[in-house]
Amino acid sequence: MSKSERVPLALALPLAPLTPGSFFNMSTFKYSKYTGEGWDELSLEQLLEALADFLLHSGFHRPYYDYLPQGDNTLQELHDAILEALLHGGIIPEEWRRQLQPEGSSEISAELERLVQQLMERLVEEGYINARLEALRRRPEQRGPGGYGTELGRVRFELTDKSIDFLGYKTLKDLLASLGKSSFGRHETRELSTGVEAAEAPKPYEFGDTLNLNISETLLNSIKRAGFVFPLQLDYSDLMVHQSEYQSSCATVLMLDCSHSMILYGEDRFTPAKKVALALAHLIRTQYPGDSLHVVLFHDSAEEIPLANLARVQVGPFYTNTREGLQLAQRILQRQRKDMRQIIMITDGKPSAITQPGGRIYKNAFGLDPLIVNETFKEVAACRKRGILVNTFMLARDYDLVAFVKKVAEICRGKAYFTTPYTLGQYVLVDFMARKTRKIH
Repeated sequence: MSKSERVPLALALPLAPLTPGSFFNMSTFKYSKYTGEGWDELSLEQLLEALADFLLHSGFHRPYYDYLPQGDNTLQELHDAILEALLHGGIIPEEWRRQLQPEGSSEISAELERLVQQLMERLVEEGYINARLEALRRRPEQRGPGGYGTELGRVRFELTDKSIDFLGYKTLKDLLASLGKSSFGRHETRELSTGVEAAEAPKPYEFGDTLNLNISETLLNSIKRAGFVFPLQLDYSDLMVHQSEYQSSCATVLMLDCSHSMILYGEDRFTPAKKVALALAHLIRTQYPGDSLHVVLFHDSAEEIPLANLARVQVGPFYTNTREGLQLAQRILQRQRKDMRQIIMITDGKPSAITQPGGRIYKNAFGLDPLIVNETFKEVAACRKRGILVNTFMLARDYDLVAFVKKVAEICRGKAYFTTPYTLGQYVLVDFMARKTRKIH
């Protein structure tokens, strides 16, 4: 008996009163244990992993003329993505797939449609997505006698913090797996501090040290000074404290280029960049709790966004205002009281815009404009003066762009990496976990 056919025992009994002979005339009911179907326990985490590219899309598959608001997807798009993942994503065994969709059949079976709907409901119930209904403006060709007005909108969904955290964890796990053995931990230095975890020889206590006393050394100093008398006479100079390795903290601003070149030329470069940002956020939160991470998008201008909004960001506007992005990153880092401050810049194009003193944006997408380039170099030099390291990850190999990035690295004494969307995450994580400044080594 299926789940929908189960009937409560109280409702299965006849409503007429029993008589001595009625027992033998009663209809009999046979109940069996409901065991469910194999795909009832399909892992939502496995499904989310298969849907990662769809959930973190950057506008690469969405045409520019689409009138729908950019950002969240509709539930119909989610339905189609889940259907594609079930049929071709390898998340269910082949025999299950043939059972749900017989070979040669182009129609969606009722059982497969029911499974997709069930998975969508589970995603909402278990807090991976939020669904909402919004009204959309009518397109001009849909104008009716009442004018443009509004019409009943599509049901759209947005990712929750739970799903974003999971996608960041999975991306981080995949990236670290591709690196081989990775040493998780905080940023080790050659400096010593007075922490809780003892790692070095004890030292005399100084004002401001963590009062983690080395009892045996402290008592021994007292005995050496005053002799073995009871009670022991402790003096300030007797105090000895444990030393531990000094572990520095770092403030990072991740600058992401979201100009339209990031999805042009037949390649989506922005979605891998977003995955790297989510992985880096998860790494910092779990392994380097003293660090901070901020995300800055730069395009015609620049803006800081919360990490929670990163999954919904798409490319646009068109130009690349690297200078304003560096200015905003410096303002953010100046508020951070950390030992190390750095900027990780991910881009694939040349700077093509600057914001002038009056607020007007000067744009030139043809070649490397000397005015734009020189103003950008001045901002890189300002980062160096403030002790801010700038590491650049370039997703293009044009000769002029390579020369520009090398000059940026030379000015700020940072690093320049020329990579691809497929290896970007490995380079960023290796650099983050192994970076060095003058205070370290």
